Amino acid sequence: MQGDELRQRIKEVMVEELMLEQDPLEITNTVPIFGAGGLGLDSVDALQLVVGLEKHFGLKIGTSDAAKGILESVETIAREIEKSS
Repeated sequence: MQGDELRQRIKEVMVEELMLEQDPLEITNTVPIFGAGGLGLDSVDALQLVVGLEKHFGLKIGTSDAAKGILESVETIAREIEKSS
């Protein structure tokens, strides 16, 4: 799975795993996942997201520094999954 299909699946996993009250179609590929102006997720959400990404995509994120770079947006997550597959 790659491209638009992968990005849509990531959004679906985020909504499902984090119980977001948003339609996956409303989430853009580049919206920041954390902080104001983005989806506004917090550190607890980050942990759940890491677990969900590993469960659904086999993506292992080793360190918190790596996580900061990978968990910026749907786009950065998708690129990491594409790189590791």
